[in-house]
Amino acid sequence: MKRIFVTGTSTEVGKTIASAILVEALEADYWKPVQSGDLDYSDSHKIARLISNTNTVIHKNSYALNTPMSPHAAAEIDGVQIELKEIREPETTNHLIIEGAGGLLVPLNQDDTIADLIKPHYHVVVVSRHYLGSINHTLLTMEALERRGINASLIFSGEEHPTTEQIILKKTGARFLGRIGEEAEFNREMIKRYARLFAKSLATI
Repeated sequence: MKRIFVTGTSTEVGKTIASAILVEALEADYWKPVQSGDLDYSDSHKIARLISNTNTVIHKNSYALNTPMSPHAAAEIDGVQIELKEIREPETTNHLIIEGAGGLLVPLNQDDTIADLIKPHYHVVVVSRHYLGSINHTLLTMEALERRGINASLIFSGEEHPTTEQIILKKTGARFLGRIGEEAEFNREMIKRYARLFAKSLATI
């Protein structure tokens, strides 16, 4: 069964939409280990609203923090300490999509970052949204993964930007899974449409 970890070049780049598409395409389970803020309408709630299949199980966060900040800071406000040993992959015989928080090097505590949640058998998908500075952020993210010996693919998010995408793919040599466009609304039908588009490329992971 596939274990796919979704991270991004920054926050608000489309990780949750990408995760919903991957969940729907594989009818996979979903798990967000650390949620910071928006507990009444968390990323887990959004996934549940966006998918159509009935096989997906949405697993409980290991840490659900009240403040929309970096996990290490949100945990301090809540008076808790995030510990890697308390973040345990849920048991499932299904595929599992795991969504990180923010970018790859967002701190969980004084020592660990989101990157430390990635296990050797995970395949990482990096969501890169087009904005000024996104080339640098994407190349730094991919370089950090490569230094850790982690295999990663790319999803581009937003309006197509050929020169940006070409240089990123050339410099990283990363597998391109697909592009998520700038849609007026992401609803179940839109997620299903993208899931069909991504199904073939996901089969190669």
